[in-house]
Amino acid sequence: MAGTAARRDRTHYLYIAVIVAVVLGVAVGFAAPGVAVELKPLGTGFVNLIKMMISPIIFCTIVLGIGSVRKAAKVGAVGGIALGYFTVMSLVALSIGLLVGNVLHPGDSLAVTDAVKEAGQGQVVAEAKDTVEFILGIIPTTFVSAFTTGEVLQTLLVALLAGFALQAMGPAGQPVLRGVEHIQRLVFRILGMVMWAAPIGAFGAIAAVTGSAGLDALKSLAVLMLGFYVTCFLFVFIVLAALLRIIAGLNILTFFKYLGREFLLILSTSSSESALPRLIAKMEHLGVSKPVVGITVPTGYSFNLDGTMIYMTMASLFIADAMGDPMSLAEQIPLLLFLLVASKGAAGVSGAGLATLAGGLQSHRPELVDGVGLIVGIDRFMSEARALTNFAGNAVATVLIGTWTKEIDKERVDQVLAGLAPFDEKTLLDDASADPAGAEPKGLPEAREGDKAAAGV
Repeated sequence: MAGTAARRDRTHYLYIAVIVAVVLGVAVGFAAPGVAVELKPLGTGFVNLIKMMISPIIFCTIVLGIGSVRKAAKVGAVGGIALGYFTVMSLVALSIGLLVGNVLHPGDSLAVTDAVKEAGQGQVVAEAKDTVEFILGIIPTTFVSAFTTGEVLQTLLVALLAGFALQAMGPAGQPVLRGVEHIQRLVFRILGMVMWAAPIGAFGAIAAVTGSAGLDALKSLAVLMLGFYVTCFLFVFIVLAALLRIIAGLNILTFFKYLGREFLLILSTSSSESALPRLIAKMEHLGVSKPVVGITVPTGYSFNLDGTMIYMTMASLFIADAMGDPMSLAEQIPLLLFLLVASKGAAGVSGAGLATLAGGLQSHRPELVDGVGLIVGIDRFMSEARALTNFAGNAVATVLIGTWTKEIDKERVDQVLAGLAPFDEKTLLDDASADPAGAEPKGLPEAREGDKAAAGV
């Protein structure tokens, strides 16, 4: 017990260092903007280290989740419920953003200069994909390329196929599953090592954002930025909080306290992807079954972008007003439904929301693209709220879907949230002092009897 406590105490210093790094980054950004902008590679490098681990973690999690389930129908039920829930919540987020944007009209009285137009056009990706190309893009060129391109949806597809194949193999697939489990432990251990670079990454990212935007951009666009922050706050603490309380019986503040370090990591990197591996590990530790976590979390990172949905609506209306071409409700709805589809796959990467917005406007309302330059200066600040909201939505979704499918251990949830079963921060695996020969890690939620039988236990 003393050794375990010592390990956890050391990780506390890591996150205290992240907080200090964020404060120092803001200070440097205001005191020496030119120097601060040059520090951006520090933040980019850290996020890239995290992204390097995303594909193997998603693959291992899904394969282990599906491969250990007796019936494929259960996996299909979880996936169907998840996609249905994601669609409904995306529409709710779009509607809330639409309502607030029409009330505030933050884009009125802003001027669009030639420099702003060039900045807006610069955000458009030349090879923007239409819906058909997006769907075909889910299929990787080769089995291995799904892991090398960094495409979340391609990794998801390969993992689903591998999981169902191992499930169909029965006892013959158990050695492969054990091998994948060993790889998962290795990947999480590497991730634990990478996390010690978080203070450096946080310092570089925050310094660069503060130095490049400065006070002028914040003042001129404060209405839009604050309106977006308030809208995200209300969505999380009214809509998501009500769902979590009514369906799962949990208090959202207690739940978010458990995920506090993940929120801090996202705040310092402006990317919800940086916390994806930790969310997977923590949801399994909380008591949600492997199949639910393995399907809901990776899928949600592409299809459940609540913060991005709110951003799309408010930014679109802001740009239309600023360009002197306000949209009627009849024009707003088709555009926003188009952006709903266009946003899929922009899985929490810092800056992806702005590029997706520009690409969507280029395809649907090209005359508005010039106005995208108006929000380039504050996009990273809005990216903070966007990423935090996306993460909160996916964390809540995992608990809700686990509750609906009865794939959650409620006693375990109560123990974890009460602090009686603390998460092992060193390895990202629950007390991962597991026998290297393949014993189950201690502290993991107990597998159901059917799953044990299917796994040959």
